[in-house]
Amino acid sequence: KQLIFCVLLSQVGQVCRLSQESSLRRCRTPDGKICSGRGECDCGICLCEAADPGKFFGPRCECHDWVCSTHNGLICNGTCHCGSCMCDNNNEKGLVTGRFCECDDSECLDEDTGEVCGGHGQCYCGNCYCAAGWHGDKCEFQCDISPWESKRKCTSPDGKICSNRGTCVCGECTCHDVDPSGDWGDIHGDTCECDERNCQSTYDRYTDDFCSGHGQCNCGTCDCKEGWTGKKCEHPLSCSLSLDSSLKKCRGTSTLPCNGRGQCLCGQCICHPPGDSRIHGKNCECDDRQCEDMEGEVCGGHGYCSCGRCICEKGWFGKLCQFPRSCDMSDAQSKELCETEDGVICSGKGSCHCGQCICSPQEWWVSGEYCECDDRECDKHDGLICTGNGVCNCGSCDCWEGWTGNACEIWVGEEY
Repeated sequence: KQLIFCVLLSQVGQVCRLSQESSLRRCRTPDGKICSGRGECDCGICLCEAADPGKFFGPRCECHDWVCSTHNGLICNGTCHCGSCMCDNNNEKGLVTGRFCECDDSECLDEDTGEVCGGHGQCYCGNCYCAAGWHGDKCEFQCDISPWESKRKCTSPDGKICSNRGTCVCGECTCHDVDPSGDWGDIHGDTCECDERNCQSTYDRYTDDFCSGHGQCNCGTCDCKEGWTGKKCEHPLSCSLSLDSSLKKCRGTSTLPCNGRGQCLCGQCICHPPGDSRIHGKNCECDDRQCEDMEGEVCGGHGYCSCGRCICEKGWFGKLCQFPRSCDMSDAQSKELCETEDGVICSGKGSCHCGQCICSPQEWWVSGEYCECDDRECDKHDGLICTGNGVCNCGSCDCWEGWTGNACEIWVGEEY
C-alpha cells in the first residue's frame, strides 16, 4: 500500500515520502545499477523503458522476453518469461520439459498401464532409460538372463560391447545400421564385429562398389582380385610406383590421400564427385563447398570463395563473411545479447560483436550461437568430421544434398 501511495503522489506532482537514498535503494540491482540501466526510479518504483522487439519489465526492469534462446527457429515451445522458457503443462503431469520445452515425455507413457517407462525406467526427453533386467521402447520386456550373462554374450573379441556399433538386449546385439538401403546393412555379426564400411574407400561412397570394385569384402576386410593390392584394393600392380609412393604423392600435405575427396590412382588424384567443379586441386585440396551455408549461399553474399576460404568484401568478416564490421548498438546492448543464462559472455569461448558471438578461431571445434557447442562430438568417417560432406551443427552433422548417415558418409545421389 505504501508503494502504491508513493507512485500516486509522484505522478500527480506531489512530494514522495521516501528519501532519495531509500528510493534509489529500492530500485538498485545487486550489481549496483538503477533499474538495470533500463528505466528511471520514481519513488522506489522502476519505470521501465520500451525496447524493440519487446518490453523490459520486472521490479527492477531485469526481464525482457525476447532474450529467450531459440530452438528449431522458435522462441520456446512454451511461454517466454524473463529470459527463461516456462513450459505449458495443461495436463498438470509435467510431461513437457527441457530448456526450450522441446521434450515431450508423454512419448514415454506405457499405453496399457499409463505409467512412465512401464514403471521400470526413467524418461529423459521422450526416451526411456530402462532399469537393469528390462528393455524395450517403454521398458515393457524383462530379460530371462542376468545382466552379467547378457554383457558376456554381447562382448566382441576386442572386449567391447557389441563392438561399440550396436546395443545389447538380453545377450543379443542389435547393430546400428547406418545404411538406409539394403536388407541387412553394412554392420553385422553376432557382436557387430563386421563393418563392411571398412571396405569402402572415400571415393567408393559415390557408387555401390566395395574394395574399389577390385575385390570382395569379407567382414570388413578386402580380398583383392589378381592384379590389385592395397587395403581397399585401390592400387594396380601394373603401376610403376609402389603403393606407398603412390599414396605419398596423392597426400601432399594432408594425412589422407586426395584429402579424402577423391581416388588416388597411381599417384594421381581424381576428385569426386565427377563433374562437381567445387572440389579441385592437385590433391583435391580445395573444397569450395566450405564457403556455402546450408541454403547454398556463397560467403553470405558478401564475398567470393578461393580454395574453400571466403574472401570478404570491405565491411564484412567471418568464416562466411556473416559479420558486418559496423554496429549500431552500444557495447552494453551487444554484450547483453551475447550472455548465456548464467551470465557468461559467449560461454567464455569467444568474443561478442554487435550482439553476436564470434567463437575463438584458435579452438576450431567451438561453435553455436553462444559458442556452447563442441564440434568434436560430431561423427567422423575416414578421419573426417561429417566426412567432409556436411557441417557440424552443435554435435550433429547437417549433411549436404545427396548425403545421409550420422557422419554424412552415405551417398544417396546419382551413381557414377
